[in-house]
Amino acid sequence: MDFNEAYQQFIHYHLAHRTGERQSRLKRGHLHAESLFLEKVWWPLIGHMNDLHPEYEVLDWRGRSYFADFAWLPGYTKLIIEIKGFGPHVRDMDRMKYCNELNRETFLHAMGYQVISFAYDDIKQRPQLCVTLLRMVLSRYRPSAAPVSRAVLAEKEVLRLAIHAAKPLRPVDVARHFEVDSKTAVQILKKLCAKGLLNPVRRGKSERAVGYELSNGVLDYYL
Repeated sequence: MDFNEAYQQFIHYHLAHRTGERQSRLKRGHLHAESLFLEKVWWPLIGHMNDLHPEYEVLDWRGRSYFADFAWLPGYTKLIIEIKGFGPHVRDMDRMKYCNELNRETFLHAMGYQVISFAYDDIKQRPQLCVTLLRMVLSRYRPSAAPVSRAVLAEKEVLRLAIHAAKPLRPVDVARHFEVDSKTAVQILKKLCAKGLLNPVRRGKSERAVGYELSNGVLDYYL
């Protein structure tokens, strides 16, 4: 089944299972940006639209209905996906709308939803970046389709550790995180340097690395 056929079935299914404002909102609210996200980002990565709900209704902190662009609801996971164009979400937004949007996202987080947003311009011009970022998000909730070695899992965890640290990662940081000896920690860090994902940080003219920082190729690791 190609995307166009799957997309039509997806929309028809949700229209058939809705009534009233929920059905009307799907007809009015699901526009070009949302369909482009499915075509350029979701479909190439996932290959189906199971557990994905377009124009998904939730209540905001005032008890008012709010329709998210998409909700991904497989089991206990509750992920809200928003597609944001520069015009309505930046250029044309006044202070009250801005406050309401932030309050809504914070409230949804308190209610157990994870909210992520993609810029329409990125979906249109840099869809592969969106695919990569979405893959990184979903990897926190989905098991790998193929067996993954412990070494690969360790490497990805080190990269996440480096991102959270927001500063050069030291061997002692890795050793404490994994509860391994310093020699093993250094070996892991050097392997990531050899792959171009980390760069050694040296102090002065010394050849000894005092830390390791993320390189520009980190996202490529998740492709």
